[in-house]
Amino acid sequence: MSLNPDLIRARCGEIDSSLSRLEEFRRLSRDQFLVNQDGLDVACYRLLIAIEAALALCFHVSAKQLHQVPEEYAGCFSTLERAGLIPADLSSRLQQMARFRNLLVHVYWKIDYGQVYEVITTKLDDLRAFRAAVAGLI
Repeated sequence: MSLNPDLIRARCGEIDSSLSRLEEFRRLSRDQFLVNQDGLDVACYRLLIAIEAALALCFHVSAKQLHQVPEEYAGCFSTLERAGLIPADLSSRLQQMARFRNLLVHVYWKIDYGQVYEVITTKLDDLRAFRAAVAGLI
């Protein structure tokens, strides 16, 4: 089976739009970021959308191109790494991001907004790199 270019373009678009919105928060100091509850909510939601879109891409590529369905979110990125589709260092960082997604979804009452700020200010390029790698497959 082959990759679905429409699905890939749609998920890449979701990553792009979420990252664009998250870029607005990079202009804020940590203190400015932490005092705006509406901004925190938007940031968490957009971060979740971007990570979910990356995971959807990962699972699609894994299933359609590698004929594998990883059992866990973080494991999907290591599957693409083993296939030589993404570098090991990017895979490792994306695995951490998948675990962070689990915190956003399953332990939302304990979100460390300082960690959200850290992800926004230092990790968005990992999502961009992954998006570019997958888009390059079609």
